[in-house]
Amino acid sequence: MTIKVGDKLPALTLTAGTSEGPRPMTVDEIFKGKTVALFAVPGAFTPTCSAKHVPGYMELADQIKGKGVDTIACLSVNDAFVMKAWGADQKVGDTILMLADGSGEFTKAVGLEMDASKFGMGQRSQRYSMIVKDGVVTELNVEAPGEFKVSAADYLLAQL
Repeated sequence: MTIKVGDKLPALTLTAGTSEGPRPMTVDEIFKGKTVALFAVPGAFTPTCSAKHVPGYMELADQIKGKGVDTIACLSVNDAFVMKAWGADQKVGDTILMLADGSGEFTKAVGLEMDASKFGMGQRSQRYSMIVKDGVVTELNVEAPGEFKVSAADYLLAQL
């Protein structure tokens, strides 16, 4: 079952790639008491994700945070080393928290997985964005297959 507006995020652990190595972060640590703009992508370094998704959130980060968002986070079913390298490639610095869902456990728990085996990628996350307040989903935008509209930064910004 897919997570929906009003649902609390599952109490799981994600991983951030840091200069000291992978850092496990609980969902509570990331979301409790905060407003978070989370966007998820099928894969780091993939064309749409690298050319449009992350750059859009970087471009609008100040406006998004100006609307009361404490953290902008990007999630992908990749490992923490890949997410760290992708963040460096995209020059996100501290602007976007790059989160690895290496085993896809979080993605499966929220019901937003997809099978990208025909592209050689295995199980991945669908492309989506959500606004989460204190661990509860207040907006959820799941893309239709092959689309890039409702998970974009400008769409999410209009919801704040």
